[in-house]
Amino acid sequence: MSTAKPIVISCGEPAGIGPEIAYRAWEALRGNTTLLWIGDPRHLPQGANFTAVTSATEASAISATSLPVLARDFGSDNTAGKPNPAHARGVITSISDGVALTLSGEAAAICTAPIHKAALIDGADFAYPGHTEYLAALANTDRVVMMLASDLLRVVPVTIHTALANVPTALTASLLTDTLLITHAAMRRDFGITAPRIAVAGLNPHAGEMGKMGMEEIEMITPVLNALREQGMDIAGPLSADTMFHPAARARYDVAVCMYHDQALIPIKTLDFSGSVNVTLGLPFVRTSPDHGTAFDIAGRGTADATSMIAAIRMADTMAKART
Repeated sequence: MSTAKPIVISCGEPAGIGPEIAYRAWEALRGNTTLLWIGDPRHLPQGANFTAVTSATEASAISATSLPVLARDFGSDNTAGKPNPAHARGVITSISDGVALTLSGEAAAICTAPIHKAALIDGADFAYPGHTEYLAALANTDRVVMMLASDLLRVVPVTIHTALANVPTALTASLLTDTLLITHAAMRRDFGITAPRIAVAGLNPHAGEMGKMGMEEIEMITPVLNALREQGMDIAGPLSADTMFHPAARARYDVAVCMYHDQALIPIKTLDFSGSVNVTLGLPFVRTSPDHGTAFDIAGRGTADATSMIAAIRMADTMAKART
């Protein structure tokens, strides 16, 4: 049963695989999930079956037989593998338009295709490190959380694109507290888990080995976890990260919160490289994205794997229904 309101797909970088995997996702999901693509129709795969619409409300009647498209004129065709900065404003507008439709209630959620930040900076002075920060600004939200999720594992990095040498400084009690609170609320609201079980990794090997391999666990992480336990949250940790991700360990929690990027992303990408989904927690709307980049090297060849895009759309649909 598809949602009456569409899942909006922003076009992403036209020279990458975004348009191709969006169209392949529509082919795989049509009749089950209502979709609405925002972008320049010239950038869709050659021969794509699409119908231009003028509003999101038209999508549900069309999506089973043709990809509904809110057409935007980017000024020129795309060249596979060669980003054009002239398309930057169109790419950015496709995101903001999708967010506006979702915030207004005309769309159920937004699924964003990969962008190329250099092209956005060169063509439109894009002032944000990436999608997540731009979406937070559009939502007027101070702090959001990145989750990578699949059927096998959900992980949240507390610090994200931070150099490893800078992680101990960036990792504050305030940041850890906010990350855990946002994650806990999202698990209840978006994933329907009434009493989420959260496993928290330590920063250091063996979670500090009682201070022998680092003091962050004793001085900062444990006090934060204890304070949240007193509020009723089910939290295990700080745990040694090297024993958190085997099958028996994963069965004991619903989400793992890790201290830095690779500590979180290596396990999930090892377990489910193609099926993992990027989810932004803490927004007033549902946003997911495939967990890969623009893949310029294979763009336009018809060989791109749409598995992560399909998973991202399905997760967006599930999360949107959980919020209703």
